Amino acid sequence: QVQFQEYGGGLVQSGGSLTLSCVVLGSTFQSNSLGWGRQAPGKERELVAAISHVGRKNYADSVKGRFTISRDNAKRTVYLQLNNLTAEDTAVYYCNVGGFYGTTYTPTIWGQGTQVTVSS
Repeated sequence: QVQFQEYGGGLVQSGGSLTLSCVVLGSTFQSNSLGWGRQAPGKERELVAAISHVGRKNYADSVKGRFTISRDNAKRTVYLQLNNLTAEDTAVYYCNVGGFYGTTYTPTIWGQGTQVTVSS
């Protein structure tokens, strides 16, 4: 059974930065593709970044150039660096495990989420 331990959410001012961390247990981490998604109030959950087991990265257009996904296989951890945050980035952020099919990442298992709130 896959388990997630998500850290790093909180309250930040507009223009600020946060780093989210997610420890993934119960999976063959080194061979997993991983991602981060988010869900803002009243909106659908969306995928914002993904990284394959060999380091290929995908980003949603809304976060390109501001967010960076990375992984540390030794620590079984996937990170999301959030820079230049705006109020539109306020959401619950979820890490996930999934797979790349061609160039498209599809998440299959989601964590419980961590809240990010950006004050304007």
